[in-house]
Amino acid sequence: MSRRGHHTVFKSFQGFLHANAVYTSQLPRTKPRYRFLSTGSKTDVPSSTRRPWFLYPLATAMLLGGAGYVAYENYQPFRHTVLAVVRCSRIARAAIAGAIDYKYTFAHSYISEGEMSQAYSECHTRSAKRVLKALLANGGVFIKLGQHIASLVVLPKEWTNTMRPLQDKCDPTPYQDIEALFLSGIGKPIQALFEDFDPVPIGVASLAQVHVGTLKESGKKAAVKLQHPHLAEFCDIDMEMVEVTLGWIKYWFPEFEFTWLGEEMRQNLPKEMDFVHEASNARRAMADFEHVSTSLYIPEVISATKRVLIMEFIQGARVDDLGYLAEHGIDRNKVALELTRVFSQMVFLNGYFHGNLLIRRAPPNSRSPYNFEIVLLDHGLYFDLDPELRINYSKLWLSLIERASPETRAARRKYAELVGNITPDLYPVFEAAITGRTAFEGTWEEDQEAAFKRASGMIDMLPQTVEEMEAIRHAVVNRGGLLISVLDVLRRVPRRVLMVLKLNDLTRSLDNALATTHSSVRIFLITAKYCMTAVWRDDCRRIQEEGLRTYGWFGSLRRMIGCWWWYARGYTSMSLIEVGMDMQASALKSVAWLRGLQSRGLMGAYQAAAGLTIS
Repeated sequence: MSRRGHHTVFKSFQGFLHANAVYTSQLPRTKPRYRFLSTGSKTDVPSSTRRPWFLYPLATAMLLGGAGYVAYENYQPFRHTVLAVVRCSRIARAAIAGAIDYKYTFAHSYISEGEMSQAYSECHTRSAKRVLKALLANGGVFIKLGQHIASLVVLPKEWTNTMRPLQDKCDPTPYQDIEALFLSGIGKPIQALFEDFDPVPIGVASLAQVHVGTLKESGKKAAVKLQHPHLAEFCDIDMEMVEVTLGWIKYWFPEFEFTWLGEEMRQNLPKEMDFVHEASNARRAMADFEHVSTSLYIPEVISATKRVLIMEFIQGARVDDLGYLAEHGIDRNKVALELTRVFSQMVFLNGYFHGNLLIRRAPPNSRSPYNFEIVLLDHGLYFDLDPELRINYSKLWLSLIERASPETRAARRKYAELVGNITPDLYPVFEAAITGRTAFEGTWEEDQEAAFKRASGMIDMLPQTVEEMEAIRHAVVNRGGLLISVLDVLRRVPRRVLMVLKLNDLTRSLDNALATTHSSVRIFLITAKYCMTAVWRDDCRRIQEEGLRTYGWFGSLRRMIGCWWWYARGYTSMSLIEVGMDMQASALKSVAWLRGLQSRGLMGAYQAAAGLTIS
């Protein structure tokens, strides 16, 4: 509208107001109406334009609600503040309720040991379910937090079992958002690079989801990993909320300290969200295993940006899928042993580790010494071990392998303190976390007698008995402050060592899931051999760097021969024990085959030998 038009409208409106005022002044005057209240005083009766009293707060609420909605949708800082308050309150409510529940449960008096055990277990389950509900409601980074909790092997099983479903509780991002993310990350639409692209993801995790497509240029299938778009917006605010909530818990309940978990996520999450960093880790692992005789295979990286990763697609199965192994004629015992070799090579020799795997039958051009390949996936987070920590951890393992003696027990505690900042009072908990069993002979100084025979070292360990499991339950119930000791271990142990413990637990659980016929000690012998190799290499390095200056030529030679003899003797003895155990494992598999043949014919024999039936 022109300026003249505005002037005309204004003059018209001004004239209307003047005419209305004249008309109102000419109306006849009437007496005001009154109504009498109970006090007898007169009150003005509102005119017909007076509104009911309840409309004012309603109008105010609607106005504020509308303004809040507009601010939430259009002003990012306001939206982040609202979400922070809501998400933080969920976690805080669950955490505080759990801490109070624990204090009340532990302070209560119980009639019997069984009643106490039941109460403790129920308290663990209630608290874990509260936290699980809050994590699921928040999603995103909080799902990752729950996955971290599920991986802490020293926590009560009620916690780890409750959090385990979070591995599969991630909702996929809608396809239209994925298309937009791909365009912004690669600079081209999906259709420009792929002949076909499955809009349904084959896997959804807390940070990303994976689709399969066929590349136009090569005609090969590729796995396309795409980060959830909302993570970039909410990652920082979610991490702030996690740290603030854990800080509150530490302030009000100092014994329930989990601030280290927030620090770990703050350090590692940016690495997991950078797919260029993941591609670099994949190439690093490929180079480190290039000259090693192994079944390990690492998919080729085709393209990588910060939020989009395109890699070679590998069709396979979980490494513990006994049906898949039987179908392809893969020996499950060899799979368990090869997994241990791969993990030990990473930890004790390469100085880093990772554990997301699948298995496939070896293709014709494979360099694997077996008829299968173990495929290493998801390279976003590698945990590096510095040389000193790696060697001290190797020496700790070797002391645990040896039979107990005063010198061995002293060495175990010495290296536990060097590796994990573990004081003598916390050592039994740390030892149990490494071995997955009750403490060895002499670990609990006050336990001179037990209902079962304790092993003196890993080499002596027998299959876990009912008596040993009962002893574990008894210790959880009756040892005062055991849960607090577990939390103290979690707080003290460096994060990398904690993840090594997780890897140990993964190795043991896979050996059990594969229903192997060899002794449970068999995988520990492989670990011991890699520990010996790591220590031997470090001894050679130190003698070469310092020997002539410190010991002279002859002294250096004498020490080199001594170190070699220690290594050769130990390695050979472990190899001989391995041969005996492998022969025993083959015999047990043959017995299973015969029993299956007797009961169900050739099919039964085949299934029993593959571990598919209980023989």
